[in-house]
Order: sequence, then C-alpha cells, then structure tokens
Amino acid sequence: MPNEDSAQGGLVDKVVKIKRCAAVVKGGRRFSFAALVVVGDGNGKVAWGYGKANEVPPAVDKAVKDGTQKLKPVQLNGTTIPHEVIGQFGAARVILVPASPGTGVIAGAAVRAVCEACGIRDILTKSYGTANSTNVVKATIAALMNLRTQSEVERLRGVSLT
Repeated sequence: MPNEDSAQGGLVDKVVKIKRCAAVVKGGRRFSFAALVVVGDGNGKVAWGYGKANEVPPAVDKAVKDGTQKLKPVQLNGTTIPHEVIGQFGAARVILVPASPGTGVIAGAAVRAVCEACGIRDILTKSYGTANSTNVVKATIAALMNLRTQSEVERLRGVSLT
C-alpha cells in the first residue's frame, strides 16, 4: 500500500506489516493495531516507523510520523548500491548485492519496501534467519547504513584505489 504524500515533501511510505492485538474485556474483545511502515524520499533517504492505535489508519499515521523523524541518508551508485553488504539485527541477516541496470528489485516484501522507499531500482538480496518482518526491515536498514562510495573510502584511508 504505497502512498505518495505531497504534504510531507514528496515522501514515500510503504506499509510493511499491520499487527492486530486482542484484549478480552467484559463486553468481548477489544482490538488494537500496530503498524510497521518504511518511509523514504526515493532519492537516498530511508527510515522505519512504528505506530500503535485502536484503529488502523491512526496507527499508520503515527508510524509515518515516527519514520519521518528518523530519516537517514544512504550512499547510492546510480540506481543500485556501491558494493555488497550484509546487515544483521537479532536473528535476521540480509545480504544486499549490487545489480546491473534493468535487473529490478529482487527481494522479499520487507526488503523490497526498504529498497523502493530508498530509491534503489536494481539490487539482488537474500534474507537468512528469521522471517520476522520487523527484524528484517531493521537488518536491511543496518546494511544500507554500512555502505561507502569509492571516493569516501579513498578519503578515509588517505589513498587512491584506482
């Protein structure tokens, strides 16, 4: 359910998971909802947000607001990533591999949401360990935070790599 929200500066938000919780009370069951959303600008910035409410739309709104406050920049190389990288969070391990133009996003639902929100168009991915979408999203963003461009590595090491 991707949304293009022009009021938030052209940010793209993708709902990854909606969880429903039931509390048993005297009159029956009372449901509450939690939403996991990935927010990005489609041009190298991405974050995840989490929101809880008694209905789905307010939960998604809270998650989007949470995500927009945590946007972080990602190093991209055109429509793909500069190099292969592995991200971990809990039992989730995600491997991201750069792909040639025209490949598309080869990924599961959680990793795909992060890549598309970030603006990555060509990438190969593999997820190991848990299938918990919350941990997979966090592992994917952890991997993207470890990306470095060649010029940045040259500057940090003080040498020329060409």
